[in-house]
Amino acid sequence: MSTGTKDEIKGTFHEVKGKVKEKTGQVTNNPDLEAEGKAEHRAGKVEKKVGQIEKVLEK
Repeated sequence: MSTGTKDEIKGTFHEVKGKVKEKTGQVTNNPDLEAEGKAEHRAGKVEKKVGQIEKVLEK
C-alpha cells in the first residue's frame, strides 16, 4: 500500500473520530471535548488531502 493511500485512510479515520468527539461534546455540553473533536476533524481533513496529493505525485 502506498504512503499516499495510508495517509488518506488515516486522515479519514481522524475525520470520523473528530466528528464523533465533537458531537459527543455537544451532547454532553463539554466545550473542551467539542473543541478537541473539531481540531481532530480538521487535522484529519488535512492528512487526507496530503495523502491525495502524494498519490497524484507518485504517478
